[in-house]
Amino acid sequence: MRFGVTHGTKPMTMTRPFIKDYEVLEEIGRGKFGIVSRCISRATGEHFAVKVIDKSLVAGDPIDRESLTTEPKVLHLLSLSSSSSSTHVTRLHGAYDSPTHLHLVLDLFPFPSLFSLLHLRHLLPESDARAVAGSLLQAILHCHQNGVVHRDIKPENVLIDPNTKRIKLCDFGSAAVKTAAPMKEVVGTPYYVAPEVLEGSGYGEKVDVWSAGVVLYVMLAGFPPFYGENTVEVFEKVLRGNLRFPASVFAGVSPEVKGLLRRMLCKDVSRRFSAQEALSKCRIS
Repeated sequence: MRFGVTHGTKPMTMTRPFIKDYEVLEEIGRGKFGIVSRCISRATGEHFAVKVIDKSLVAGDPIDRESLTTEPKVLHLLSLSSSSSSTHVTRLHGAYDSPTHLHLVLDLFPFPSLFSLLHLRHLLPESDARAVAGSLLQAILHCHQNGVVHRDIKPENVLIDPNTKRIKLCDFGSAAVKTAAPMKEVVGTPYYVAPEVLEGSGYGEKVDVWSAGVVLYVMLAGFPPFYGENTVEVFEKVLRGNLRFPASVFAGVSPEVKGLLRRMLCKDVSRRFSAQEALSKCRIS
């Protein structure tokens, strides 16, 4: 990979070794294929996050191998815009490729994931859930407006400031750039994957809206809308798409939010809200 990436407004190539430009500090996260650490620019003293991907861990899967080239390209594409929605998406500041590792220098957003927050609090009040969902939909809208589909929206991939409810959408390892042809790869996470992904007939950007709908439901209920004891059961429930609002949990949730969830978690893709439509209904007047 030899494309340029941005550092501020100046193009930056991947010719210099990462270690000459940055000092790696403490580990702040760990994923399937690598480690995320805090790092500091030797030139400016600025702090960033660096995602280090071990290429040997993706050697056996063609989709995982493809992500090595797709993720930095997608992040570069999303980092070109300075719109207000772009502040909710992790920006790429540099990329360094070597035969064994890929280093991606990203925004440092030193807050926990939404998954961790929900693990501690279990539920969020409706006003907080709507604020988080609104920020998430802004991030998704930014992706879609720039031709990117994230394809793995879930609480683990949303970093959140617990006080302000500001979020950053991260981990674009499953993302794709939209083309004229529908996507057909089966990617995502069972509880959050849209039914059309499982059906195999092709899908588009609205899969992200479905996943965001699941996230909103989980924030309000403490459990996913399509639950199963194993992956097969989960997929069966997702494919049926029988959305329910148990009175014991949703009695205090407004009709507006229930209506929003019905349109985000709508099996009929033609009737499902776009990110823009969902965002307009999510905002609190």
